Amino acid sequence: MTLSSNPPLQVVGFSATRRGDPERGPLVRLRPDDAAARLLNEGDLVWVYGPRRNEMATVALDATLPKGGIAVRDIAWIAVSEVVRLARPDRAR
Repeated sequence: MTLSSNPPLQVVGFSATRRGDPERGPLVRLRPDDAAARLLNEGDLVWVYGPRRNEMATVALDATLPKGGIAVRDIAWIAVSEVVRLARPDRAR
């Protein structure tokens, strides 16, 4: 995957879950058009490449997010306003 087809995304939201919550685990929410540009679908696993680490997360689509923005859940090493890239495991950088 080239950088032109995988432009960076800015983290605009973060949430964390607690033990016992019905929905838990690493999740990345992004706009459907941003997902389509990266050939991602709802439920896909992706690598989240950040400034400090990389981690796998599940994709969820959310049309309410701003273009180029993502919201993450349960990815502790990431902070709001950081810039990350997403890549499917078969297209990892």
